[in-house]
Amino acid sequence: MRTIGTKALGLRAPIIKSGDDLKKIVVQSVLDAAEAKELEIKDRDILAITESILARDENNYCTIQEVKGDLQAKFSSDTIGVLFPITSRNRFAIILRAISLAFKKVIIQFSYPGDEVGNALIDPELVEDKIDNPYERVLTKAQFEEIFGEANHPFTGVDYLSYYQKLVEDSGAQCEIILANNPLELLKHTNSIIVATTHTRFTLKKRLLKNGAKKVLGLDEIMNSPLNNSGYNEKYGLLGSNKASEDTLKLFPINCEKFVKEVQADLLKETGKKVEVMIYGDGAFKDPVGKIWELADPVVSPGYTDGLEGTPNELKLKYLADNEFKGLKGNKLQEAIENKIQTKENKLKGKMETEGTTPRRITDLVGSLSDLVSGSGDKGTPFVYVQGYFDNYGSK
Repeated sequence: MRTIGTKALGLRAPIIKSGDDLKKIVVQSVLDAAEAKELEIKDRDILAITESILARDENNYCTIQEVKGDLQAKFSSDTIGVLFPITSRNRFAIILRAISLAFKKVIIQFSYPGDEVGNALIDPELVEDKIDNPYERVLTKAQFEEIFGEANHPFTGVDYLSYYQKLVEDSGAQCEIILANNPLELLKHTNSIIVATTHTRFTLKKRLLKNGAKKVLGLDEIMNSPLNNSGYNEKYGLLGSNKASEDTLKLFPINCEKFVKEVQADLLKETGKKVEVMIYGDGAFKDPVGKIWELADPVVSPGYTDGLEGTPNELKLKYLADNEFKGLKGNKLQEAIENKIQTKENKLKGKMETEGTTPRRITDLVGSLSDLVSGSGDKGTPFVYVQGYFDNYGSK
């Protein structure tokens, strides 16, 4: 019996800069690992490549001045509302700087106790203790601080209310901060609004427009076309962007589908094996201690080859052992389960023997695995090679 099922290997790579031949580097990294006997390339292996490497190779950057120009072209008001921004120096602070340069007054509405991805302004238990109805209660920054004190992030220690206010004012704009969980509250202050959320943007835009907003854009509608030869992302705009420098944003990559297909074709040519290839960003998982949901990108994988489409079609081994084959043990139990797997239906959705399996897309699962393996620091493994993912208990 095979003793190892799925394994994920972080592949070390050179430091990649714009203008490098990324496709060649990716393929050669896999070939080098195989030549060193650290992996054996097989059909249906998965090669995952971090989105930041591809975006860097594409030189997909924009400056805050370019973001400012795009904002001023799309809004006619001097006052802008920013609805439910994520509290992140890396993800949103530089975007807020650009917004502050584009308008004379910026009104920021924070949700509380935390933002869309779980960054907490305050312990949720304190909110329940001190406010009767947090969905209806509207607070100024001063009122919030009088009730709860400074809004220090539990991990970074940054007081994001004060940090964002200072950032806006240092850029030359007036700043007003309110804390409210009803998105329509912002309409009492302005009818020009940027919806700063990632995963709830469509619903929020509809609600605001239905209730009298004059102009509403999501971050996905800013820098969604090039400005003076800048970087851009037609589908996601500023969503998925990261701080590259004090004045520059790295955007989400734009040529993902073309790139993964070309890497797959090159690996097939070099090895005779069809390896599935995907681009991945943030994983889709939640920290059980800090309650932060990792997925600040618009999707886990913005591009992947056809073999990664769909969701797993798996049986729950524990269910089979405890129910259908509860009278069997040892080799007989193993043989019965292997036979059950080999004869399973192509579509098991809704069957009792799948109860407890994970009904998530393959790209979300493998992308989350890859994000955990590669990390976000100094491991130097921007490529992750996954083997045995499509195998099962009956695979030899």
